[in-house]
Amino acid sequence: MITEDRVIEILKEAGVLLEGHFRLTSGRHSNKYLQCAKIFRNTKYSEELCSALAEHFKNDNIELVIGPALGAVQMAYEVSRSIGCENFFAERENGVMTLRRGFAVKPNQRVLIVEDVVTTGGSVREVIDLVKQQGGNVVGVGSIVDRTGGKIDFGVPFKAVISMNVESWEPDECPLCKEGKIDLVKPGSRKV
Repeated sequence: MITEDRVIEILKEAGVLLEGHFRLTSGRHSNKYLQCAKIFRNTKYSEELCSALAEHFKNDNIELVIGPALGAVQMAYEVSRSIGCENFFAERENGVMTLRRGFAVKPNQRVLIVEDVVTTGGSVREVIDLVKQQGGNVVGVGSIVDRTGGKIDFGVPFKAVISMNVESWEPDECPLCKEGKIDLVKPGSRKV
C-alpha cells in the first residue's frame, strides 16, 4: 500500500501541488492548488497512483470504470488497466453529462466512477445519476485526491489515494488578499 509521504512526494515531483494565491472554480481563494492533470504526463506517476486506488476496490468485482471528461479520461483507463476491466468516459453535451461514442452501461453492470480531484463532487454526482439511469450498479467512487478531508458522501463507498483538507476562503475574508503580497492566479480548466 502506498504511503501518504510517497503520495505527497509524487504530487510535488510532478508539479501537481502548487502553493501561492489561487482563485478556485468555486470563486473561493486558497493558498494551495492541485493540478492533477500533470500526474498523467508521466506514466510512472499515473501507474503508481492509479494502481494504489484500484487496490481499494480489488474485491468489488468491478466490470467498468467511468471517469468524467476531461480530467478523468486517462485516469479511468489507468485504473481499469490495474483492475482488468473495461473503461470509458462521460462528457458534457449542451452542458449535460452524457455517454456518447457508442458507450453504454449494461443493466446491473458493476461500475466504479473515478475523478482525479474531488472538491464538491458535482461531476461525480452527475455520472452516478447517468449510470443509474442506464441501469448500472455504482459500486464506488475513487479519486486520487479528496480535497474535502473525508467529509463528502456519495451514498456509495468513496476511497481516495490521499485525503487533504485544503483551506479556502471567501474573497472578502482571504488573508492573502489582505496582505497584498502574492498575486491572485486562476489555474485549472474550468471558467469561473
